[in-house]
Amino acid sequence: MVVGDASLDIDTLVIGAGPGGYVAAIRAAQLGQNVLVVDKENVGGVCLNVGCIPSKALISAAHQYESVSHASDFGIEVGEAKVNFGKVQEFKNGIVKKLTGGVASLLKANKVQYFNGEVMFINENEARVFNDQEAPRYRFKNCIIATGSRPIELKAFPFGERILSSTGALSLSEIPKSLVVIGGGYIGIELGQMYAKFGTKVTVIEGSDTILPGFDKDVSQVVAKKLKGAGVDVVTGAQAKGADATDKEVTVTYTVGDKEEKVVADYLLVTVGRRPNTDGELGLDLIGVKTTDRGLVEIDEQCRTSIPHIFAIGDITAGPALAHKAMYEGRVAAEVIAGQPSAVDYKCVPAVCFSDPECASVGLSENEAKGAGHNVKIGKFPFAINGRAMSLNATEGFVKLISDADNGLVLGAQIVGLEASNMIAEIALGIEMGATLEDIALTIHAHPTLGEIVLDAAEVALGHPIHTVSK
Repeated sequence: MVVGDASLDIDTLVIGAGPGGYVAAIRAAQLGQNVLVVDKENVGGVCLNVGCIPSKALISAAHQYESVSHASDFGIEVGEAKVNFGKVQEFKNGIVKKLTGGVASLLKANKVQYFNGEVMFINENEARVFNDQEAPRYRFKNCIIATGSRPIELKAFPFGERILSSTGALSLSEIPKSLVVIGGGYIGIELGQMYAKFGTKVTVIEGSDTILPGFDKDVSQVVAKKLKGAGVDVVTGAQAKGADATDKEVTVTYTVGDKEEKVVADYLLVTVGRRPNTDGELGLDLIGVKTTDRGLVEIDEQCRTSIPHIFAIGDITAGPALAHKAMYEGRVAAEVIAGQPSAVDYKCVPAVCFSDPECASVGLSENEAKGAGHNVKIGKFPFAINGRAMSLNATEGFVKLISDADNGLVLGAQIVGLEASNMIAEIALGIEMGATLEDIALTIHAHPTLGEIVLDAAEVALGHPIHTVSK
């Protein structure tokens, strides 16, 4: 890198090397652009370093521990299972290192320049990138902003040694004896349930009347039942008021109705949402990029901001803060810059919670479909009477297909059960391709598999189920 005031010319500047940013950078380079990607932290962003990937590694370890502990259900005799949490963390860190190293290699292989530092816009065509050693200035033709988001920190619950964000909860050196979780959304439930499997006494405090508010109640109720069976206390309709932390514990005060309650735990995990990283020294306001009152960047269907050659993707734009949404938008932005007629279409963005059992949804929910004026027909089939689910001892849950009764089009789906995160992909593809219930029912599904439950749900909606009695 060159230090000084003379501007270096590049085609595309990508700010942020998370899932959206690195995908945008690689796709732009594939399309012939000279690309520089800048990130002040680590390649891979929150998802690979302190989010999706490390959390799933710990969740998988917790599942393994639980499986060994219940091996006798399958007639397998084993000794007492024990957790070496230090080695669990080593397992997690090894996966993170391998994946982030892989992304760095992909950037290099695609001839993408990488700068570890921050960005400050000088004007709408120039930016300074800087760290402790250097501060080169770049002139760019196009820019893709992919700076992501961070956990929301509440004044009443400042992050520290005993009050944790999701980042802190993933890096504990030992399994806590007790944990309070404020927020019953997917992050709170995933991490709370993970620690509960390792033996932590967990209390979840949620403001709404149900956990996992992004899913239908019949889906969240299946997870709530599993949490209760594991000894997790879930308090809904509750408002967290404050916390008193010492060097050994934290006391959380909350109210349910007019009644004030207190709970003491080793740690408090606060998961009440995320805030877009559009503030700080970046200088979006300086160059006139329009943002909402929530700090989200306004974009059109091609991810263009109010400045046509500056694009924004991922968590800093409206919509769910999901890595796969950011990746999708990154591809679109890179292709638009290259002159291709790409545009975003959010009809089919799947959402997944890696709870136990897993939850997944795509397309319209039942209420959304009715609200949109569809004559809704539902097909619902349980895991409990699927042979593969029985053989895996994983019979909780169901597949629910939402369709239009007038033309049979599949409008959406919600799944709760083992491998829901993988099963949802078939339905997402079906919605994208305009599939009907009959298309799914006439598709031969391998036996015995969990995927057959999707077929069975379609047959229920069509009125001629084979593996259950039609009502």
